[in-house]
Amino acid sequence: MHNLTIANIDWCLQMESGKKRLAVLVGCNYPNTSYELHGCINDVLAMHDALVNCFGFDPTHIKLLTDASGSLEEPTGANIKKTLNEMVDRAASGDVLYFHYSGHGTRIPSLKPGYPFRHDEAIVPCDFNLITDMDFRQLVNRLPEGVSFTMLSDSCHSGGLIDKEKEQIGPSSVSKTEKSLLAQPKTIPFQAILNHLSSVTGINTSDIGTHLLESFGIDASLRFRLPKQELDSIKKIHPDAGILLSGCQANETSADMSPSAGGDRKAYGAFSNAVQMVLKENLGALSNKQVVMMARKILKAQGFDQHPCLYCSDQNADASFLLQSI
Repeated sequence: MHNLTIANIDWCLQMESGKKRLAVLVGCNYPNTSYELHGCINDVLAMHDALVNCFGFDPTHIKLLTDASGSLEEPTGANIKKTLNEMVDRAASGDVLYFHYSGHGTRIPSLKPGYPFRHDEAIVPCDFNLITDMDFRQLVNRLPEGVSFTMLSDSCHSGGLIDKEKEQIGPSSVSKTEKSLLAQPKTIPFQAILNHLSSVTGINTSDIGTHLLESFGIDASLRFRLPKQELDSIKKIHPDAGILLSGCQANETSADMSPSAGGDRKAYGAFSNAVQMVLKENLGALSNKQVVMMARKILKAQGFDQHPCLYCSDQNADASFLLQSI
């Protein structure tokens, strides 16, 4: 059990009244590991500034979780889900919720019937306690009526991270392009995650669910805790609530950029950076569809072989990003 800090209490109390704009920002760089990235914390710090300066978010309504040295709250799987659930628990009709994740993603073999070759999508928190598309579906299903939830995931295999959300901008047949050698894919292969968890648990099995349940118990993903019959029963019950802007298609990787030494540019995620460029170049309201298409155009011009996607209802595809009014 984590003790509430003064900042946490203040954040919770201020969310209780009025129409609110609330955000959870998660940046995972995985320092001192073989999967270290460099731009993810920079991504969420830049988005923090954009939310405050361009979208009217109160800084006290923004929760920041990073694995930087000295961070007050690490972005473990349990902490990320706890913080998201706290935000949803306190939301009321008319509120705007935003979740930005920058870090590794992965694909895991699907347990869904009729899809023997399909994979499910997941993000990889700093402790490897995977958060899957099923967890995000359940989160969206819990939203009170009239609440908007936008998720931007700058991670590999992020297309489809909200299970059963309608695809608006999806897989593309754009030809491959050459990208900078300074780009690193934001993915950890499934086998590498399995190997890591096996070394932690000491259990000789290829069933990743066994390792996650042994390591994290009730904090493991719903996908591994619930019987298959209950998983199948999790339906899409809020067709207009969830909005996902993904950094790439489900079968693609997203890039983490480390500019050459001696330059004045910071490391960044390619998709997060493209969205920042879109927002800076277009000061008025943009639809979710416009943000994704403009980000695609920027990434193509920069030579990246990744194609951002949009998953949401028809109405939300044309709604303004974060319901910006001007």
